[in-house]
Amino acid sequence: VQLQASGGGLVQAGGSLRLSCAASGRTFSSYIMGWFRQAPGKEREFVAAVSRNRDVKYYADSVKGRFTISRDNAKNTAYLQLNSLKPEDTAIYYCAAARRLTTGLEYDYWGQGTLVTVSS
Repeated sequence: VQLQASGGGLVQAGGSLRLSCAASGRTFSSYIMGWFRQAPGKEREFVAAVSRNRDVKYYADSVKGRFTISRDNAKNTAYLQLNSLKPEDTAIYYCAAARRLTTGLEYDYWGQGTLVTVSS
């Protein structure tokens, strides 16, 4: 599976963005989809994950109530809606695919990342 993340940009605090992750191949629906982020000087961290049929979603405590993960298996695309953005959300956001639902870094495939910058 090849993943292509997009949708990042510069936004003011309190604003919103929607990130997209387009997947190649016909097996998208068989993978768990996750989003991670890495801020400058920090380790990569889990943000959100969604199960194959969208019935289970996990979120990091820092984004609960503000970010929403979703997927459209017909379009081979996963999304991350970012609302009420804060400067501390500034990071490179990565999408990833895994064979089992996890909040760790044990994902099998990774996209190239898209930069989100939140100004105060």
